[in-house]
Amino acid sequence: MKYSVTIDVPDLVAGIAFYTKVLSLREVARPVPVYAVLKGDGEQMLGLMEKPEGTAPAPGSDDRRRYGRHWTPVHLDIQVDDFEETLVRLVDLGGTLEQRFDMEERPPTAFCSDPFGNGFCLMKTR
Repeated sequence: MKYSVTIDVPDLVAGIAFYTKVLSLREVARPVPVYAVLKGDGEQMLGLMEKPEGTAPAPGSDDRRRYGRHWTPVHLDIQVDDFEETLVRLVDLGGTLEQRFDMEERPPTAFCSDPFGNGFCLMKTR
């Protein structure tokens, strides 16, 4: 099985700037003007899709896209080797470190969000 993950952002250029700098990714494809594919050293890829604030997420939905901090039942767990440095870059580039966990039996983990309100967990690679 293969799968991809795509994050909606209100501004593709700003999304690319944030994720490439924080996670040391690079843009490898732009199949359409509003969609970019980012990749790191491994096989994982991350898509960014520009979707304007206030638009419906699906036909017939009463909900609207909003880019303030929001809850979602699905989030990413991103493992990085340079955990401390990644947290510094995240905050410096407008992301939010919401909560940090340092437990002996687990790698350091942080609840974070990007500047567009999308939440994710950042953790040190085991």
